[in-house]
Amino acid sequence: MSTPYRCPNCKTNKTRFNMIEQISHAVKINPESGEIVESFNDHDAGPFHLPYNGPEYRIQCAACGLIEDEKTFAKFGESHY
Repeated sequence: MSTPYRCPNCKTNKTRFNMIEQISHAVKINPESGEIVESFNDHDAGPFHLPYNGPEYRIQCAACGLIEDEKTFAKFGESHY
């Protein structure tokens, strides 16, 4: 977070944001009940379970509520600063 942010939606907020840390948990659920049948760690989920590879953080504009990847707010902040 060493670059300026700016909300691409409301275009006025440059100072108030919520950082949302994304933590994934690999699970296998029962398709009928939705109950968790099995929980895996990152390394033994098996060959049919892809590991999470999304962004580590998401950012929410504290003025309008838009939630996007951190890169979106950073790019808009760099180009409109």
